[in-house]
Amino acid sequence: MSTVPGYHGRYLRVDLSERTSREVPWPDGVLRSFLGGGGLGTWVLRRETPDGVDPLSPESPLVFVFSPLVGSPLTTSAKFAVLAKSPLTGRINDSLSSSHFAISGKRTGYDAIVIVGAAEGATTLVVTPDGVRFESAETEWGLGSRETGQRVRDRLGGEWGGFRVAAIGPAGERLVHFATISHDARHAGRGGLGAVMGSKRLKAIAVAGDRVVSFADPGRLVEISRDLSKRSLGPATAKYRELGTVDNLVTFNRLGSLPTRNFQGGVFAEASMLSPESLEADRDRTRTSCAACTIGCEHIFPLAGSGQEEGGGVRMEYENLFALGPLCGVSDPRAVLAASALCDELGLDTISTGASIAFAMECAERGLVEIPGLRFGNGDAMLSMIDDIGNRREWGDLLAEGTRAAAERIGGESQSFAPHVKGLEIPGYEPRALQAMALGFAVGTRGADHNRSGAYEVDFSPEVGRIDAEPGTIEPVVRVEDEAVLMDSLILCKFLRGVFEDRVAGMAELLRPVTGWDVSPEELRETAGRIVTAKKAYNIAQGWTPAEDTLPQRFFEEPLGEGGSQGAQLDPDRLAAQIRAYNLQRGWTAEGYVPEDRLVALGLA
Repeated sequence: MSTVPGYHGRYLRVDLSERTSREVPWPDGVLRSFLGGGGLGTWVLRRETPDGVDPLSPESPLVFVFSPLVGSPLTTSAKFAVLAKSPLTGRINDSLSSSHFAISGKRTGYDAIVIVGAAEGATTLVVTPDGVRFESAETEWGLGSRETGQRVRDRLGGEWGGFRVAAIGPAGERLVHFATISHDARHAGRGGLGAVMGSKRLKAIAVAGDRVVSFADPGRLVEISRDLSKRSLGPATAKYRELGTVDNLVTFNRLGSLPTRNFQGGVFAEASMLSPESLEADRDRTRTSCAACTIGCEHIFPLAGSGQEEGGGVRMEYENLFALGPLCGVSDPRAVLAASALCDELGLDTISTGASIAFAMECAERGLVEIPGLRFGNGDAMLSMIDDIGNRREWGDLLAEGTRAAAERIGGESQSFAPHVKGLEIPGYEPRALQAMALGFAVGTRGADHNRSGAYEVDFSPEVGRIDAEPGTIEPVVRVEDEAVLMDSLILCKFLRGVFEDRVAGMAELLRPVTGWDVSPEELRETAGRIVTAKKAYNIAQGWTPAEDTLPQRFFEEPLGEGGSQGAQLDPDRLAAQIRAYNLQRGWTAEGYVPEDRLVALGLA
């Protein structure tokens, strides 16, 4: 078996039902066609997933994928992807995360780990170059992911230099549809991958090893790595180092694009109470970095009594701040920090958690449901509901299914303001005020997702107007989506975007000394199109229809009421025209189906 530099040349397939494992070599051409991370994971998921499979059935695969850059000296390269059919959306879900788990996982000697079947009882999967072990996790079942990880590491000891562990919390065990997989206090967060893991009765995965890959041109790779590290400390990333993404909250509020009270408005009057300066009041904020990263963007706030002090405190970013703050009408920093800590402990995606609670708050205020005390601005009620969701108690049991399922149960007018696309709750970008982002949400294969689309870049560029965006929006939206999918496949941190003069050319330059491929920017653009189309083809096989590519009716019928985006709303005819143009730009039909000749041309048939 010939091996491409940067890769081990195989993936590990584990069957929990049979308690067996086997190595699977990559077919010729697959690695160059799909790279790694989200791209290679999409190829694996298409190969391993039966059409129409229940996401929580034993037959549904859970895929951990590394990349050719992991283990290299390139900054921000210690990342991995986790993929499965989402129980929240029924569509493809790929979550990315950074930690030493990526480095240790690749050192097992595999480019990916595919898990199928379901264990008879709570299990920890141990993967090393010596093989696979299945150990009981009965004593960890019910614990949070942080404590679980520590217990597993202590039990396994220093074998292979020490283990790294990815685990689920109580929410994953209870199959909450937006449960996370956590590791080193970081999370593969969106889409309910923790529930997929929980359905397999897999509490944790421990990885360790000493297998390293070769690189095609180590000398050139070191030169490029030094230059990239230097640029990563320049002005393009200064904002992330100095203030973190939490500063976006104040900026978006000023523009009238901060989702507030379940997207009823774009301005939060109490936003200043959640500014970086306010969060720092009476708290000693600290900064840290992900594994193998020079940027240092993580901003951590201690919270007495949260259980989060050991190991780093509460990590705050814009998305958990917006979702547990303005979206729920909560301005008390104490409540927002405590809510974020509780989500981490239970293993809940903060965006979907905040959106589900905000939706329930509006339903309660409209009289559609009776939930005592659950009203916008009530931080204590929000905290109580988070606990109920993670433990599937009372109303929390319904919200644990996500806003789409909850709205279907509640009925009435609630479906018009349930904040999701394809079942995935909308992140902190107001679609009426950022209309290129609205298009990105609508067509996204994962659902409403700012990381897979990145179309907010188009909104904030001089290319188009962010309100009433014209058809010229299509090409730049496709371009930034292609750039995002390449970064998610190599894998690199999105915060490096600004350091490249030409992103695709810059990524091609990084890939050459790793793999030895004489890859051009044009080839990488074709690779990006192939990966996006492969995700679309996966969704079609799982039952996607064109009716899914839209946004909630609220954004078409209710204009924003105040602030810098006052009066903005989406035009349904314009958005429909943009979706058709996007599909055609991708080489699909106007409705969004992938023609057979397009599949053949991209090697996807």
